[in-house]
Amino acid sequence: MFTQANLFLVLLLVIALIAKNNSLILAVSVLIAIKLIGLDQKIFPVLQSKGINWGVTVITIAVLVPIATGDIGFKQLGEAMKSSYAWIALGAGILVALIAKNGIVLLENDPHITAALVFGTILAVSLFKGVAVGPLIGAGIAYLAMQAVKFFSG
Repeated sequence: MFTQANLFLVLLLVIALIAKNNSLILAVSVLIAIKLIGLDQKIFPVLQSKGINWGVTVITIAVLVPIATGDIGFKQLGEAMKSSYAWIALGAGILVALIAKNGIVLLENDPHITAALVFGTILAVSLFKGVAVGPLIGAGIAYLAMQAVKFFSG
């Protein structure tokens, strides 16, 4: 019961409680509960393989709610496109999505990089009130940086 993984989760829970980060408190508590119930061997592999896609889907649903409620329609989109800031946001959205695409591959294929990215995200979420989308975009940025290093060193 007292394994390195359990100790790490408890430490993360303490950090989350000190930082008053409800998302991290909930996430760690759910993982601890799954382990205590004994379903970790069945649930963790599914969460690990499908969780990022589920999370992206939930975020996408949340972003689309104003369209579904009618708060944002074609009129608002047309008005927004008259703004230079809207064009900057459009470009940023495209860039982030393209960067994150490579991040998924890196997270799936490189466990030691994943650990560093996840730890960086945990620190940012707990200490700086960041948002836990960090591993995906962080992995994409790391992938681009690694490709640049390969390009310039080889």
